[in-house]
Amino acid sequence: MVANFIETYAKLIAVHPEQISVSVSEINDEFYEVLIRAHQIDVGKLIGKNGNMINSLKTIINGCKAKDNISYKIQVVAIDE
Repeated sequence: MVANFIETYAKLIAVHPEQISVSVSEINDEFYEVLIRAHQIDVGKLIGKNGNMINSLKTIINGCKAKDNISYKIQVVAIDE
C-alpha cells in the first residue's frame, strides 16, 4: 500500500515517470525502508526546495504508523545512466 502510493505520487511530479521505481525493505518488525530510484533531474523534484516535498511524503506515510504500527524511512536515489 505504501509503495504503491509513493510510486504513484512520484510519477505524477517526475519529468521521467517511466524511470521511477519504488522498493520497500524490512529493517526489523517495526521499521521499513522505502527506496525511490529516479532520474537525476527528478531527484531534486522529489526532494523539493528545502526538503519540503520529501518531508510532506514522510508526514503522510507516518500517518500509516497509526494503522499498522510500522515506521518508514524514505530515501531518494539517482539512477545511473
